[in-house]
Amino acid sequence: MVRQVAFSSDKHCTRKITVFDTTLRDGEQTPGVSFSPSDKIEIAHQLSDIGVHIIEAGFPASSADEYSTVKAIAAENLNSIVCGLARSVKQDVDRCIDAGVDMVHVFIPTSEVQRIHTIRKSHEEVVAITGEIVRYARDHADKVLFSAMDATRTSIPELIEVYTTAVEAGATAINVPDTVGVATPTSMRAMIDALRPKIPVTIDVHCHNDFGMATANTISAVEAGADQVQVTVNGIGERAGNADLACTVMVIESIFGCDTGIQTERLVETSRMISRFSGIMVPPTYPVTGEFAFSHESGIHSQGVIENSSTFEPGIMTPEMVGHRRRLKLGKHVGRHAIREMLNQVHISPDDTQMDDIISRIKQISSKGKKVTEHDLYEIAETVTGASAGGRYVELVDIAIMTGNHMIPTATVRARVNGVEEVCCRTGNGAVDAAIKALIGTVPKPAVLKEFNISAISEGSDAIGHVTLVVEDEKGRLFDAAASGDDVVLASTEAMINAINMVYRNGRNNH
Repeated sequence: MVRQVAFSSDKHCTRKITVFDTTLRDGEQTPGVSFSPSDKIEIAHQLSDIGVHIIEAGFPASSADEYSTVKAIAAENLNSIVCGLARSVKQDVDRCIDAGVDMVHVFIPTSEVQRIHTIRKSHEEVVAITGEIVRYARDHADKVLFSAMDATRTSIPELIEVYTTAVEAGATAINVPDTVGVATPTSMRAMIDALRPKIPVTIDVHCHNDFGMATANTISAVEAGADQVQVTVNGIGERAGNADLACTVMVIESIFGCDTGIQTERLVETSRMISRFSGIMVPPTYPVTGEFAFSHESGIHSQGVIENSSTFEPGIMTPEMVGHRRRLKLGKHVGRHAIREMLNQVHISPDDTQMDDIISRIKQISSKGKKVTEHDLYEIAETVTGASAGGRYVELVDIAIMTGNHMIPTATVRARVNGVEEVCCRTGNGAVDAAIKALIGTVPKPAVLKEFNISAISEGSDAIGHVTLVVEDEKGRLFDAAASGDDVVLASTEAMINAINMVYRNGRNNH
């Protein structure tokens, strides 16, 4: 027997799935993460701008600072509903109301293990408290969300009783949290199946990622009839985190064709903002927003996507849909189609013999564990073919660095830019930061440093440092370059010059 699901895979789904983002609350429960009030306001605006329906701004009763931040976000006149979290006590609800939030989210533990060990209450007491606190919250707010904490470890009959009590007391939505991430897609689906006929209001789900199933459990809940998903940007949150915003939205939008109202082309932009504020970088292989999500190295993969991107990408989700870019990567598995495509962009056309030599050199470098950059490719191609990929737009003439434990690191760069000498002085967090900022200041073409890494390739205090970096041009294209030397400041400067020259070279060749 085939089970009828709530989603339709024919891309004609008429359901509207509400996105409830808890990054501002759950993100700060990630060890080591603490957003400043200004960070939180900027994040709230970003979430609102991309179409998030509800933003949980924080827990106003937890501290005076948290209260003032939630109040400030509530006063920003966002397009999103602003929600405040509260325990099942009237003082917490009052703090939410005083902060001016649009929605109050009250919660109480319902599983036996949490009832006994966290609040020391019986099930009957929890039901009574639920009715009282939801009724009180609804008397003061138009929208009230009720959560049965640890719902997935609560028996179905007890869960139905507490949720029914909440709805009868005025809850406008109920939340089903998988608080410690022990649900599976099958068990989550069964739970929502049991609740949906009994609950006449919005069913929301909040899944944790302890076993890596948060997004899958969230999707399974929606398939079973849940209307609303709680997510965080980059999946950040306590322990192993929560269901990821980008992954959840793109499954709902691309695979099932349902509408979330999210501007999906801004997902990568939003992911990078949270990485910057949280200090937690997204792994390169992370789905949807990771650096390698639409990158290809293998010869057969590169050939396929050059001919038709759907060969080795989902097709129903393209890089442009999420604000990403497809990249052909260089390494020991690279094929001639990818190399020829990359060289065509800078008008270098090697013959078959020269192509074999170029590929051989790239694979030799890669087999030694060294990352091969686009700059390396162009240098190799110029050497093998004798052709020029466009010359050097920027050449370093001189650089001077002043730094010390009682002074702000300062760099002065003198560079020849398109034949004209330019000078720029900048300060930075360190010598390398100051030098790169000064170098960028000499060129008119915008270039934003996106990634920067230094590794030692020899031992001792005079070790050779290998610098790899990625820059983004004004069109959002990414270019990587590298350089090595026993002076990491000079190596960093050289790598940045190599990257800027590629930005110029590709920009010129695209006119």
